[in-house]
Amino acid sequence: MFSGSWKESSMNIIELEIPDQNIDVEALQVAFGSLYRDDVLIKPSRVVAILAAACLLQLDGLIQQCGETMKETVNVKTVCGYYTSAGTYGLDSVKKKCLEWLLNNLMTHQNVELFKELSINVMKQLIGSSNLFVMQVEMDIYTALKKWMFLQLVPSWNGSLKQLLTETDVWFSKQRKDFEGMAFLETEQGKPFVSVFRHLRLQYIISDLASARIIEQDAIVPSEWLSSVYKQQWFAMLRAEQDSEVGPQEINKEELEGNSMRCGRKLAKDGEYCWRWTGFNFGFDLLVTYTNRYIIFKRNTLNQPCSGSVSLQPRRSIAFRLRLASFDSSGKLICSRTTGYQILTLEKDQEQVVMNLDSRLLIFPLYICCNFLIENNRHPENPEN
Repeated sequence: MFSGSWKESSMNIIELEIPDQNIDVEALQVAFGSLYRDDVLIKPSRVVAILAAACLLQLDGLIQQCGETMKETVNVKTVCGYYTSAGTYGLDSVKKKCLEWLLNNLMTHQNVELFKELSINVMKQLIGSSNLFVMQVEMDIYTALKKWMFLQLVPSWNGSLKQLLTETDVWFSKQRKDFEGMAFLETEQGKPFVSVFRHLRLQYIISDLASARIIEQDAIVPSEWLSSVYKQQWFAMLRAEQDSEVGPQEINKEELEGNSMRCGRKLAKDGEYCWRWTGFNFGFDLLVTYTNRYIIFKRNTLNQPCSGSVSLQPRRSIAFRLRLASFDSSGKLICSRTTGYQILTLEKDQEQVVMNLDSRLLIFPLYICCNFLIENNRHPENPEN
């Protein structure tokens, strides 16, 4: 180019147009410098720019090094930027790592700035996943979505996480006055968020009276969505009571991943714990106990009082998956364990150890997440099937 019959051979300054806005002079210097040395120091704050330059120059070794740096430094401040850049420059392993981080941390370590950054597309993937590490119950996913949607619509809001829910409820309350009889997701403002809210497992929200009242009062979710779920759950209850169904008999992974109840619990320190998750589960009152490094499931029938009716059938079955995890201060997974999907059949007041923890897992706080399927969720239009 410089010595042949090209116009550049007679130019003192040659300007190259680089259409990628992520690339700057410093990133190009690092990229060119990598040609002359084996190791390049890549700061997390510069990794996206260097990755962009490396892709422009097709430097595979530097691209790989940028990817490893990104995977090692995923945290609440970098995860959204890394996810977007990984998609732009084709680093699928980095995208996967970012999604895993978000699935683990979205609910366990809620953050105002993260809610502001999360796009509709990413949130749709998270809420639809059976691997979302839920704290408490499905209603808490709805509450988190409500806060996220408020911050997407009012990104200038600046306050603490403790203030966020109150401010969110006040804002949506004002909106309700302007949309008479319409749910918020049916309005022009709300329509972009429909695809995300569609992934909520509403059957596990309306099973609790307080939660059902809130979701009706909020008028965010269209009433038609709720009506079909009420019908579905009514038929499910009739089957459980009158058909004497005992619950799932085999592992259906697709059914479990798409329809299971998602719930979780944080254990702040070692000790003894016993709890149940709220909601009516077709007469199956499941008590969960953590004691002496054991996690135990118990089908409570007659031994302890229950807020609703309990099934007196001799045997009941559930399909479940139990996961445990500990995280460091950046949200990185330190250790984890899972039972995988299993079927458990319990008689009245019978209890069963479902996991024995070794000392490596006893890093507190310890997060427990469960997926349950107690009654197969068949479509309400086909109750006879």
